[in-house]
Amino acid sequence: MEATKAVGWPEQTKNYIDELKAEMRRVTWPSWPQVRATTGVVIAAVFLFAAYFFVVDAAVNAAINKLINSLTHR
Repeated sequence: MEATKAVGWPEQTKNYIDELKAEMRRVTWPSWPQVRATTGVVIAAVFLFAAYFFVVDAAVNAAINKLINSLTHR
């Protein structure tokens, strides 16, 4: 069984590459304006999420510090 796997791998690799090429021919690629627009949306979303997490992190940090300070200073 192991010998047939070793002998069949070049053909399996060739079949995989042939199928990959055929699939890549069927891909519908976006136009350059679509790429620019979606890239802009992604960059804007990243900055919005970064700002949101910055605010949430600052609020949680302040709350935890306030809790720790109230428990340690009697």
